[in-house]
Amino acid sequence: MDHQIFKPCPDLAPFVKCYWTLESEQENTPVRNTIVPDGCMKLIFHYGDPYKHHPKSGDAQILPEFFLIGQLTQPYEVEPMGETGTFFVCFHPNGFLPFAPYPIKDMENTAVPLEKLFGSAGREIGQQVLEASTTSERISLMERFLLERLTDAQNVDLIVKSTIETILTANGRLSINDLSKQNNVNRRNLLRKFSSTIGLSPKQLSKTIRLQATLKTLLNEETVKLTDLAYENDFYDQAHFIKDFKEFTGQTPKDFYGDHLKMSLIFDRKK
Repeated sequence: MDHQIFKPCPDLAPFVKCYWTLESEQENTPVRNTIVPDGCMKLIFHYGDPYKHHPKSGDAQILPEFFLIGQLTQPYEVEPMGETGTFFVCFHPNGFLPFAPYPIKDMENTAVPLEKLFGSAGREIGQQVLEASTTSERISLMERFLLERLTDAQNVDLIVKSTIETILTANGRLSINDLSKQNNVNRRNLLRKFSSTIGLSPKQLSKTIRLQATLKTLLNEETVKLTDLAYENDFYDQAHFIKDFKEFTGQTPKDFYGDHLKMSLIFDRKK
């Protein structure tokens, strides 16, 4: 399994967190992969074989070749149908807003085809990315596409940006009241801003970031006691930790540890 991470150009750095590539033969990829919420929306291009999505209820659905995955508030289970070749554009939690043609909240837990987002231009850029022969070419295509849609009128909300940075620095351990005080913003105003720019509440993003920090500990340390892990990450107790863990992964920590964890955090593990 081959995976790489690339940085965006300076003009897109306030919006794009990174680019990813993932390539793998089918026999080297878990039959099912649970995508765990991480607070980041992503453009996904399958230049390899397609993937299926297995929703909680209903039949499995073949995912589009190129699409946006909206903010996730629950585990998103996918299955490779052959050889994996995938290119990702990962946005900061508030990074997709300048490019969104309709409310961020409406994209929650949804794979939105690029054609629905950007019309014929979305279909055209999707095909170009799939047909590109190198990662650098795919990055150049996407950066040109995004920069053309970035205008001076679409400024980063500094309050939201500051609050996100606080949440990330604290690994999601601060209360909403603490976030409001530290960033000198009214709680109700903060909730409204988060809903419109991120599609998540500050509490939802904080829970997501805290769980991601916990998952990274599970991945990078050989032995971890769940009770210690819960208290280290400011969960009330082990029961609270397991409840949140199942909400975002669909499984208990014991059941999730292994291939699911490794695939979910493939771009976050220590080198």
